[in-house]
Amino acid sequence: MPELPEVETTKASLAPLLDQQVLSVEVRQSSLRWPIPADLSKLVGQRLIQLKRRSKYILAIFEQDTMLWHLGMSGSFRICEVGETLRKHDHLIIRFEDVELRYHDPRRFGCILWLDEYSQTKLIDTLGPEPLSADFNAEYLSQKLKSKQVGIKVAIMDNHVVVGVGNIYATESLFNLSIHPAQVASSLTPSQIEKLVVEIKRILQQAIDLGGSTLRDYSNAMGENGYFQQTLLAYGRAGEMCVNCETTLENIKLGQRASVFCPECQPLKKVQPKPKTTARGKTK
Repeated sequence: MPELPEVETTKASLAPLLDQQVLSVEVRQSSLRWPIPADLSKLVGQRLIQLKRRSKYILAIFEQDTMLWHLGMSGSFRICEVGETLRKHDHLIIRFEDVELRYHDPRRFGCILWLDEYSQTKLIDTLGPEPLSADFNAEYLSQKLKSKQVGIKVAIMDNHVVVGVGNIYATESLFNLSIHPAQVASSLTPSQIEKLVVEIKRILQQAIDLGGSTLRDYSNAMGENGYFQQTLLAYGRAGEMCVNCETTLENIKLGQRASVFCPECQPLKKVQPKPKTTARGKTK
């Protein structure tokens, strides 16, 4: 699934469309995660004036309307020459003045929606802060983690805590800090939390700088692959040797996601249960 660096890279690669007017819209397959709106023809005559990203959503701001685009599991946008041969899973074609923008999605888990009151409330307003923003800091994360009894990897992948820290980047951040992915989130020390915030920001920015990760078929709108996967130290390397100690990397499932770690470098620390208190306030 494209994660935050891939979405940010895709957004940046759509820049050639800015200030271009939409000439036509063709929906070839409307059944995505939610149906593509039937009134997409409203875009005709409008210019694309701005592109933003919120979490893994691209906000395409036209002169009168704003669209919410999500790549889902296998979606991608491609800027093509007019008349270029269509691919089997090209579901949407937006014709601009010079080129066509095509949305390709074999698994059809992506979304093409209007940003209206409903989608704003249901999809945007519930999201946590952006990981690269000043709002995501050690003080904030400490407050969010203090009562969480789930593994730290599950916690930082929760979009209500912080957006966009997907499996690849959570795995790499925890490996680099020698924190076991199943470590109870509330048990992290203030020092660990502070370092984790810094490392998440560093890893995500590095991935953006390298164009994201191309593990299967990801590429940006210009057809260019990412190169961050060449730097991976843990993700996808279960059964291989740890680059630090040569111990065999292991894999567990957390939150239905594969979580690779080094049992030597990332030992799981036991958390002592808190003492129970009686009705009179005495500990048992």
